[in-house]
Amino acid sequence: MTSKGGVAAGVVGSAVLIGCWFLWFRSPPQIGADEEVFKTVDALFTAVTARDEKLLGQCEQRLRALKDAGKLPGDASDYLEGVMKKARDGRWESAAEKLYSFMKAQRREGAREGPKKKDKGP
Repeated sequence: MTSKGGVAAGVVGSAVLIGCWFLWFRSPPQIGADEEVFKTVDALFTAVTARDEKLLGQCEQRLRALKDAGKLPGDASDYLEGVMKKARDGRWESAAEKLYSFMKAQRREGAREGPKKKDKGP
């Protein structure tokens, strides 16, 4: 016969595994379709890969202003803050890898399309 403690431990263990699985496979938050946000995240990648603290600080200020202006969602801002913290802690390579994965996961839904070519007709 199974004890209540064993069942409880199994339930807790399963919950922990499901939580870890969810966090591991969850896609990063989206930054939206604002072109200025994309350019700033690109500049952040340059700052991190170049290990440039001055540029990192400039990107941080720009990202904060974009968040305050409502152009950068809060969850994406928090994620990028984590990347910048890693870089400031001297873990530049890890920060670059995390940011690269973040950038690859972005879907530019609602992004403005370039000008369409006019159909010249027959």
